[in-house]
Amino acid sequence: MTDRAAAGRKRRTLHRLVPRSVRARATFAATAVVALALGGTALALLSVLHANLARDVQQTAVRQASKIAAMAEHQHLPPIIGGPGGSVQVVDSTGRLVATTPDLAGELGPDAPVPPEVPLPAPPYKRRLLDGEGTLYADGPTDDPRQRVASVSVTGPDGQLTVYAAASLGTVDAAGRTAAAALAVGLPLLVALVALVTWRVTGRALRPVEAIRSEVAEITGHDLHRRVPVPPTGDEVSRLAVTVNSTLDRLEDAGQRQRRFIADASHELRSPIAVLRTQLEVALAHPDPELWPELLADALQDTVRLQDLATDLLLLARLDAADPVATQLLDLDVLFADVLDARVADRVPVRAELTDGARVLGSRTWLTRLLTNLVDNAQRYAASRVEVELSVEADEAVLEVRDDGPGIPEPDRERVFERFTRLDDARSRELGGAGLGLAIARDLAEHHGGTLVAAEHPHGARLVARLPLAGPPTEAS
Repeated sequence: MTDRAAAGRKRRTLHRLVPRSVRARATFAATAVVALALGGTALALLSVLHANLARDVQQTAVRQASKIAAMAEHQHLPPIIGGPGGSVQVVDSTGRLVATTPDLAGELGPDAPVPPEVPLPAPPYKRRLLDGEGTLYADGPTDDPRQRVASVSVTGPDGQLTVYAAASLGTVDAAGRTAAAALAVGLPLLVALVALVTWRVTGRALRPVEAIRSEVAEITGHDLHRRVPVPPTGDEVSRLAVTVNSTLDRLEDAGQRQRRFIADASHELRSPIAVLRTQLEVALAHPDPELWPELLADALQDTVRLQDLATDLLLLARLDAADPVATQLLDLDVLFADVLDARVADRVPVRAELTDGARVLGSRTWLTRLLTNLVDNAQRYAASRVEVELSVEADEAVLEVRDDGPGIPEPDRERVFERFTRLDDARSRELGGAGLGLAIARDLAEHHGGTLVAAEHPHGARLVARLPLAGPPTEAS
C-alpha cells in the first residue's frame, strides 16, 4: 500500500512538472527533439572525424615506412635518415639499430642496440596485413596507444632490414578537442535559439486564439451580435475564427427566431383570450337566456381555436427539440386514403389519385398531420376543387396537393412556410388560421428527410412534398 501511495505521489509530481500551456509544451517538445538530434549528430560527427584523422595518421606512417624501405632496397642507408617527415627506425635481422631519424638518434655503431629511450618498443605490435606485398602496420604498441606504427620488411645492400615508422595521434586529439569545444559552445546556443524562436512563433500563432477565447467568454445571450476577430493569415486559426462566427450567426438567428416566435405566439394567444373574456363579461353583464346560445357558441369556437393553437405550439416545440419518435414502415397510399376517407366535413370535395408502392419509414401520426395540414390549407382557399396526388419518382415519394384558389405569388412562395405568416391576414383570421399549418408541414417533411415547396401552378396553389423511399424490408426490421 505504501509503494502504491509513493508511486501515486510520484506520478502527481511528474504531472505537475509537465507544462500546461500549448505554447510551453510546443517549445519543450521542439527543444527536446532538436537537442537530441543535435547531440546525436555531434557524437556521430566526432566519431567520424576521429576515425578519418586516425586513418590519415596511419596512412602517413605507412607512406614513411614505404619510402625508407624503397631507399634501403637500392642503397646503403645512412645512420641518420633525414626528411621522412616522421619518426623512423631501421633494424636488421638481429635487432641492431641501423638507421634512425634525428629525433630518435642515439649511440649508433655497428653493434648499437635499440636505445632504451626510443619510443618505438620492440615488436610484437598489434599488426594486420595492409596489402598483398608484406607491408604491415600496427595499431600501436600496447603501452603507447597514442601513435600508429607501420613496419615494412625489405632486402637490400644492408641485408634483411625492417623499417618501423611511427606517426603521433596528437593532431587527432587536438582536432577532436577543438571540435568538441566548438560543439560544446555552439550546440547549447543553437538549442537556446530554437527554444526562443519556437516560443516566439507559437506565441504569435496562438495570440489570435487567445483573442477568440476572450471574445467568446464575454458573449452572452443578450449580445449574440458580437463576433470574434478573424486573423488575415488564412491558416487553421483563421478558419477556426470563421467557424466560430458562423456558429454565432446561427445562434443569433436561432435567438431572433425564438424571440419572434414567442412574440407571435403571445399575440396569437392574446387575441382569442381577449375575445373569450369579452364574451364572458357580456354574458355576465347581460344575463339574457336568449343570448347565451350565441355567446356560448362563440366562446366554444374561440376555445377550440386556443386548443388548436396550443397543440400546434407544442408540436413545433417538439420538432425544434428534435425529440425521437417511433417510426415504422408505412404504405403512404393506404395511410393517405384512410386520412382522406375520414374527412367528412370538408367545404370542397377532395379528389385523390394515390399510386401504390410508396413505402417510407416514418411516424404515422406525423405523416397524417403533414397531409392534414396541406389539405386544410387547400380547403381554406379553394374555390371548387382540391386534388391530392401521390406518385413515385426514382427513390422518392412525391405528394402534391393542388387547389383552384388565388394561388401563391412567386415572391411569397418561401415566406408562406415561415411561422405565423399570413398572405391575407384579415381573411386568414376570419377562417381561423394562425399561420402555422405550412410551417409545421415543412418541419414534418424535413424531419423525415424530405422537402416541401410551393411550386408553379396555373390555377391556384400547388404544394409538393418529397419523402425518401424506404429500402426493402429486412428480417430485422
